Amino acid sequence: MRKLFFVLLSLGLLLRASTASAVCPVCTFAVGAGVGLAQWIGIDDTISGVWIGGLTVSMIIWTINWLNKKHWIFKGYKSIIAIAYYLLIVVPLYYSGLIGHPYNTLWGMDKLLAGIVFGGLVFLGSVKWYEYLKKKNNGHAHFPFEKVVFPVGALALSSLLFYFLS
Repeated sequence: MRKLFFVLLSLGLLLRASTASAVCPVCTFAVGAGVGLAQWIGIDDTISGVWIGGLTVSMIIWTINWLNKKHWIFKGYKSIIAIAYYLLIVVPLYYSGLIGHPYNTLWGMDKLLAGIVFGGLVFLGSVKWYEYLKKKNNGHAHFPFEKVVFPVGALALSSLLFYFLS
């Protein structure tokens, strides 16, 4: 019953989205669903981290765009927002024991934290790549939902990479 409630709530929020920002609501919903699914079926922490990192960057971009739209701009606001979101996500994970276990490492770094950093960079890179390709195509996407396919596809490929590495 609880899962059905969250699915219906998520779908309701998704359907309420009226305009797209730099990262669309469908993409953010897909990233959030990916995190939930990975945790539910017991996927490795690096893979979960990739999706958490992607979701974090998505929220950062949304917040910055929202502040720009409201003209609430102040010195260093982009950096402050990015740091705040990462602290809001990483600190609770650390204090709950999900980050920092000495036997849960990859390349000498905590698996979840490594996935978060890598996923954030991949998500940001794929958004920038989409924007570049759209600009080169006279401001038009090459195919429907390209804005969604690039970041979610990049996160999926990153997940596959970490699946074989860990």
